[in-house]
Amino acid sequence: MEARSRAGYAAVRQADVRPNPTLGLMVENLPTLGGGNIIDRTETTLSYEQRFERGGDRPARVALARGEAALVQAEAAIRRLDRLEQVQRAWADALGAQADLEIARERLALAERFQTDVQRRVDMARDPLFAGARAEAELAQAQIDFDQAETQARLARATLGRFWIGASDFSLDPADFEDTSAAREVAGEANEIDLAVLAAQRDIAQARVRVEQARATPDATVSVGVRHFWEGQDLGLVVGGSIPLGRYDRNEGAIERARFEGVAAQADMAALRQEREREIARLQVQLMAQASQARRIAEEALPQAERAVDLVRDGFNRGGFTYNDVIAAQTALLATRERRVAVLKQFHMDRARLDRLTGAHADLLGLETRP
Repeated sequence: MEARSRAGYAAVRQADVRPNPTLGLMVENLPTLGGGNIIDRTETTLSYEQRFERGGDRPARVALARGEAALVQAEAAIRRLDRLEQVQRAWADALGAQADLEIARERLALAERFQTDVQRRVDMARDPLFAGARAEAELAQAQIDFDQAETQARLARATLGRFWIGASDFSLDPADFEDTSAAREVAGEANEIDLAVLAAQRDIAQARVRVEQARATPDATVSVGVRHFWEGQDLGLVVGGSIPLGRYDRNEGAIERARFEGVAAQADMAALRQEREREIARLQVQLMAQASQARRIAEEALPQAERAVDLVRDGFNRGGFTYNDVIAAQTALLATRERRVAVLKQFHMDRARLDRLTGAHADLLGLETRP
């Protein structure tokens, strides 16, 4: 960020520099081969030439350079906010992977308990041998799923840790994943940092209009010199000047192009603001819906699914339910938990996007929020 700022300041300094003068030397009346003494007939002119900018070229160039520097800073600020969003999404991924790991651990525990119950019934000759083999297969699959979930959780923590080049052996608070209080907060307005890029592009277009208008005014060139006549050793003063005639090229096309680029940038700003406001409103509604869905699953669906598993297991041990009934009840319970985890993960992903659009974390970077 600092390097880009210094580059912008250097561009402003360069834009404020005057044109360099020109020092010229001209030798005339050189004789042809065999035409006589080269020194006596030669005339030498030493000149000093300076171009004078007319029409306000330097102030226009400086304004354009400052606008380009502001654009670079605005783009850098947006990249830093995007980086914060990536961190927040990686944090949500890590929390979601941790929750998935707990579900896999629960599935493994249920499979172990069920395999023990089935093996006891097989040993008592109350169930056929294939029932025990099937329970062992379910246990093996549950162990594989647990190992995969553990790998994914470790990978998600490592990805999150790489944002600050840290280790992946840190812990995450499960309460943060359960927290949906952000849904009750009123979202702020669209972040002005996103609009700052278009505002800088508009300012650049306006500055470019002034640059092109200045270029439409021809620059004058004045030269002063001394001419030396070798034959009589005389000196003469030479003064000259030139200025282009604006007969054909008045730079009108470039001026019009820059002007319409500014109009387009202004229209893009209005369109982007409306688009961001619609997206913020949509995300606010989605957060409320997801928070409500997660709460209802926890308060209504999960207790019923857990009660169903307990009832089916008790009935299975008494011989009232089949093996498939137990598997179906446990699968329904785990599916309900997975659904809630998916809802909470999407909640935190949408919250990360909402925080990005409203610039909720801009203060962490000391960013300016005015275009």
